Amino acid sequence: MADRMDSEKEWKLSIRKFSIKPEHRKGHKEILDKLTGLVLGAIKNNLPNERFGILFSGGVDSTLIAQVCKKEKKDFICYTSALEEKGLKEAEDLEYAKKAAKKFGFKLKVKTIGLKETEKYIKKILKIIKEPNVVKVGVALPFYIAYELAKKDKIRIMFSGLGSEELFAGYQRHLLSKDINKECFDGLLNMYERDLTRDLPIAKAMKIDLRVPYLDENLIKYSLKIPAEFKLKNEQNKLILREVAEQLGLKEFAWRKKRAAQYGSKFDRAIEKLAKRNGFKYKKDYLKSLLI
Repeated sequence: MADRMDSEKEWKLSIRKFSIKPEHRKGHKEILDKLTGLVLGAIKNNLPNERFGILFSGGVDSTLIAQVCKKEKKDFICYTSALEEKGLKEAEDLEYAKKAAKKFGFKLKVKTIGLKETEKYIKKILKIIKEPNVVKVGVALPFYIAYELAKKDKIRIMFSGLGSEELFAGYQRHLLSKDINKECFDGLLNMYERDLTRDLPIAKAMKIDLRVPYLDENLIKYSLKIPAEFKLKNEQNKLILREVAEQLGLKEFAWRKKRAAQYGSKFDRAIEKLAKRNGFKYKKDYLKSLLI
């Protein structure tokens, strides 16, 4: 799908060719085995013949990518960044990234920054995305800093877990939906404005080739037709993808509860603290004040 990301119109046209019907009528094991093969294929098809990086949070999406890359004996580095401020508990993504790296033997590089430095990065990001959107800035912060680390290692290619939440019902809105697969489809359709208008400009500005294996066409086509009960059950989201990860040996990391990047890195908390420190009631108003 990477060649369809140049415009929102192209993106929506490419998504509309997919369908959620008819659902697969195979049994759970057959669907799980088929999905496992498609996930492995999507990751392997994106692997370059040079050292590359992975945006790493220790969650199921990025850890699964890293595990496949390791099994393929590829040369890669995982990158994690987070807020580190006196009085605040260690960011959850940083905690899990370190645990996963130690457990599976991934090479991990970390950068933590404080509030003062965070504001400098917010200004850089706003110059790129030109939008005082609290969620977009909060998510962009750990990505931008990870790219900066990767550039120092002369890395040009980075992997992201983008798309997994939409395909496998990872958001609260899926839990509340009466038609989970339609919600997955609609989420993919609207992904350009919500996610790609943030991720693509940031990657381009940093001269990074961003690779998103969960947005592989064959994977999308199959996953949209997986019965909803295999994705979401008893409030456990992304169920079948977690089962894929468990089959690949991820164990407890396959079942880690999702934390959005801006919360897992604590950068949303940083924006909130900076807004109050600068006399703003609302985070968006604070970001507007920095948008020059």
